[in-house]
Amino acid sequence: MSLKICVAQLNYCVGDMPGNAQKIIAAARTAYQEGARLVLTPEMAICGYAAEDLFLRPSFIQACDDAVNQVARELAGLKGLTVVVGTPVHGDSGKGLRTKSVAVQQRQNAARVLREGRVIATYAKRELPNYQVFDERRYFAPGQGTCVFQAGEGDDAISIGLLICEDAWFEEPARLAQQAGAELLVVINASPFHVGKGSEREVMMRERCLATGLPLVYAHLVGGQDEIVFEGHSFALQADGALAGRAESFKENLFFAQAGRAQAAIELVADAVPLRSAEADLWDALVLGVRDYLGKNGFPGAIIGLSGGIDSALVLAIAVDALGADKVRTVMMPSPYTADISWIDAREMAERMKVRYDEISIVPEFEAFKASLAGEFKGRAEDTTEENIQARIRGVFLMALSNKFGSIVLTTGNKSEMATGYCTLYGDMAGGFAVIKDLLKTTVFRLARWRNENDPYGTGSSPIPERIITRPPSAELRADQTDQDSLPPYEVLDAILKRYMENDQSVEAVVAAGFERAVVERVARLIRINEYKRRQAPVGIRVSHRSFGKDWRYPITSKFGA
Repeated sequence: MSLKICVAQLNYCVGDMPGNAQKIIAAARTAYQEGARLVLTPEMAICGYAAEDLFLRPSFIQACDDAVNQVARELAGLKGLTVVVGTPVHGDSGKGLRTKSVAVQQRQNAARVLREGRVIATYAKRELPNYQVFDERRYFAPGQGTCVFQAGEGDDAISIGLLICEDAWFEEPARLAQQAGAELLVVINASPFHVGKGSEREVMMRERCLATGLPLVYAHLVGGQDEIVFEGHSFALQADGALAGRAESFKENLFFAQAGRAQAAIELVADAVPLRSAEADLWDALVLGVRDYLGKNGFPGAIIGLSGGIDSALVLAIAVDALGADKVRTVMMPSPYTADISWIDAREMAERMKVRYDEISIVPEFEAFKASLAGEFKGRAEDTTEENIQARIRGVFLMALSNKFGSIVLTTGNKSEMATGYCTLYGDMAGGFAVIKDLLKTTVFRLARWRNENDPYGTGSSPIPERIITRPPSAELRADQTDQDSLPPYEVLDAILKRYMENDQSVEAVVAAGFERAVVERVARLIRINEYKRRQAPVGIRVSHRSFGKDWRYPITSKFGA
């Protein structure tokens, strides 16, 4: 005797409660036909995650309630089917708590357990994360109870202990479910991707299995939502923590696991895809992030300023894999300092990727700006002012094309540049979505080489000309310029950024690790004084555990040097 379980690892859209409900209904019907009698949807599946301050609107919560009721109503005829739907709910009292210093919304991050048209149980998340990109204590009150319900019928019935995401990272919620009679733990999740997070989750859930002696099914969200990406990677573990099955990452999937009794214990049987390289996960995260940001927000395509450098080359390759060549347009905008090889390499890459390619010289506009400002600048040598004018002319051209044709401008700045301010406000920072904003420059090089060796979406092998990867990086805003005129070598800079910015090490600790004090202090100062630029940068895809986004909240005005 056994119970077939289906994880509806689907791409839900924030705020599209009717559409999300229909996805759940369709998945449940398909799963039922395949013999499943328990369907798990991810955390907040009914409304998408994270809905941020939409959670504070009573009408939003009501729309979620209506959508859950729709799911229950339309699946009522499927005898013996149990469906777990992640949703926000009003708290027990229906009122908020407010004093002079405390304001707590009486909402809860919850799951409704549905069977044959009825809500048979509701479970509210106990542990509310408030770190990295999470801000759940702003919106939710913690749950207090435990939820154990029966799924399946007769001899097939199994007692299921339900947990929501962060609950499973702590001992007590799982232990309480076990003590309440659970034979199998199910965990519904919306846990944002960063490189290596999938393996971290499996390790932590293995601890839960070993602590409770129970098998576990982990149901995870897939899709892009603004700056965060969810990779799927749902899985099932045996009671001893051994892998029973694993779903594909970055793809919608109905992932099935068969739960059967072996003597007194529950054993799981499921298909398992192998773990992949960090580069493969990283590439798919960037592709999915671009595809969903444009698709869910209704942009018809993308425009990229193609420079002949590695950053714009990598963004182009990602965009084509995400959208297809017909939805990507490139524009080369040469200045007086653009090298011939930049033209040649940009044209060659556009041809390899089969995208539209145009050239618009900025020389006339640059000369006109200089002539208009000649009186004001009289007696002063050219400096970064003239460099920034070039970048801003390019930004104006790209935004004009975006306005006229509706496509979004994808910016091409990387994390190393964003950290140190090696970028121009209203220039190369102008655009709507920053694809590689969270990639250090050394990662940009590594990922470019990986993409040249792999063609995961069938859009063409070796898309990036070798010279783009091997030539010294340059903004080409003055004669014979290279990035290292202004920055430490990227190998040094990125190593410092990992320690100082991503892991909060002090200047002293970074120096003690072997880095030159003057260089570390300079990098720390650049990070501090360029916060005002980052606040005005487009949203971009988070792929590390610490990005310049929701999990970096520093004051612009500060004298603290760390």
